[in-house]
Amino acid sequence: MALDLRQAARDHLWLHFTRMGGAEPPIIVRGEGCYLEDLEGRRYLDALAGLFAVQVGYSYGEEMGQAALAQMRELPFYTNWSYAHPRAIELAHEVAQLAPGDLNRVFFVSGGSEAVESAWKLARQYHQARGERRWKAVSRRLAYHGTTMGALSINGIAALRAPFEPLVPDVIHVRNTNRYHRPAGETEEEFTAFLLEDLDSAIVQEGPETVAMVIMEPVQNAGGSFTPPARYWRGVRDICDRYGILLVADEVITGFGRIGSWFGSELYDIRPDLILSAKGLSSAYASIGAVIAADHVVEPFLDDRATFAHGITFGGHPVQCAIALKNIEIMKRERVVENVRDNGDAFRSTLAQLLDLPIVGDLRGTGFFYALELVKDKETRQTFDDDECETLLRGFLSPRLFEKGLICRADDRGDPVIQISPPLIATQREFDEMTGILGEVLTEAWQRMH
Repeated sequence: MALDLRQAARDHLWLHFTRMGGAEPPIIVRGEGCYLEDLEGRRYLDALAGLFAVQVGYSYGEEMGQAALAQMRELPFYTNWSYAHPRAIELAHEVAQLAPGDLNRVFFVSGGSEAVESAWKLARQYHQARGERRWKAVSRRLAYHGTTMGALSINGIAALRAPFEPLVPDVIHVRNTNRYHRPAGETEEEFTAFLLEDLDSAIVQEGPETVAMVIMEPVQNAGGSFTPPARYWRGVRDICDRYGILLVADEVITGFGRIGSWFGSELYDIRPDLILSAKGLSSAYASIGAVIAADHVVEPFLDDRATFAHGITFGGHPVQCAIALKNIEIMKRERVVENVRDNGDAFRSTLAQLLDLPIVGDLRGTGFFYALELVKDKETRQTFDDDECETLLRGFLSPRLFEKGLICRADDRGDPVIQISPPLIATQREFDEMTGILGEVLTEAWQRMH
């Protein structure tokens, strides 16, 4: 007898970040290109790339599967605890070739939260190996860095942290690069100076000798694709150098082409000590992530008796590595990163048509990574309150967009935004389709709210 998927989902499946008492979830059964299909045969344009993760789209399952099968036949599993195997070595080499500067050593994990956890532990032990006791982390307000207890502590989203407090000490949260609600006359240079003064003073207040790392995304996701102002990253790098703090670029989203280069650290000349990656490393065809370390960070661990006292059973799993290698091969062959670079301006200009709507206050982002901020009043930039966000985002926009065949995210971690981030193979046809649906639904939303 065939399994009743809907009933089994109701009875047994616990969904992530989902109100389990709400409507039944869609059951997605197949994908092709930028599109998904549900159990009833309805088709959707995935304008969120899974969760900012499916770089090459959904049509490479056969090729990825063949790579996985070949590896299964050769070596289905072995650990990176004291041992190496060919696929982990090859993938580490490939990632090191793509990473900027001297980020040459790759520590594999199973996903983004694990990458953040690993980086914090590595930063602490790095300083310890150099005779210093540093443990604190600095991150930005509203920033999302994962869900495990250490990563959750680094998150700048109070509502996500609150149910699980007390968390891991100590994290300092500084201002992010959202300039939409800054004073109208403020120049970009003044905004940069304001942000850097905030970071510097926060570190001084905490005691620079206690701060192990500053962790930031090249473009911050939560809150809605906050891009950095001019000279911001140079200033952050200078502050970290002044106080001997490791700079960590969380590229779980921005890495592997999302914003038009293999890494956002290259695009913005961040020169981090560590890069964190996951998601796009395998285009989400396998659960794999990595901490990519600069040579000087690795150096204290190269002594005969030194050990980074950390490991993950499935870190560098040979099948996951084989899939990630195949993903990088496909991305190079199909010129996926070049597609973002070549079509980024067209994507922005297409989405910019939505700025004519009274409910759309701001469009921000870069590459294939954008957000629309929704407002009650464009002139004053007045936002919606919590009850209005509940009605607007969860009560109307999310289900209505899905009904119209578009998957994106209506989010209010911070001000209410629509997040748009399609697979990196998208072209003008997909830009037009998602903009058309968004325009129709946002027009309807404005009418309902007024």
